Amino acid sequence: MTQSSAVSETVPSRPLRVAIGGDHAGYPLKEVVAEYLESSENASLVASVFDCGTDGPERCDYPDFAVAVSRHIIHNDADRGIVICGSGVGVSVAANKVPGIRAAICHDTYSAHQGVEHDDMNVLCIGGRIIGSELAMEIVRAFLAARYTPSERHQRRLDKVLEIEREGRDALGL
Repeated sequence: MTQSSAVSETVPSRPLRVAIGGDHAGYPLKEVVAEYLESSENASLVASVFDCGTDGPERCDYPDFAVAVSRHIIHNDADRGIVICGSGVGVSVAANKVPGIRAAICHDTYSAHQGVEHDDMNVLCIGGRIIGSELAMEIVRAFLAARYTPSERHQRRLDKVLEIEREGRDALGL
């Protein structure tokens, strides 16, 4: 059994609400992924999709879309988020500034599902200029099909991350 077939067998207990957004560099891939998420083949995985923009190829700023997607998660309108820029780096940096968001760049299926299963990742960041649409679909499916299933060590580590988030700069002990 291949890694992606093992991941695709996992189906969430209920379909997820997904927020998606991206800047001009991520726009072409965002459109393809949004269409994929809204397709009938994903009905068991995705209940609804919130498209947070951008709505065209005109230059725009990636932090706006990282914040828009994060807002849906923090307000409990969405269970997971996907943000796409040119490399995935900018949206990851911006989304991780929002308390309660755990975002990571994933350009492979293992990182996409492991980030959820071990680290409770709630935002997937993708580089629209880095990967193609077919790989993006596999990564998105792995991310959405995964569930946080903490062992004691995973929960301990996540608790430490959440403490850093609460303490901010005070966590540095300076």
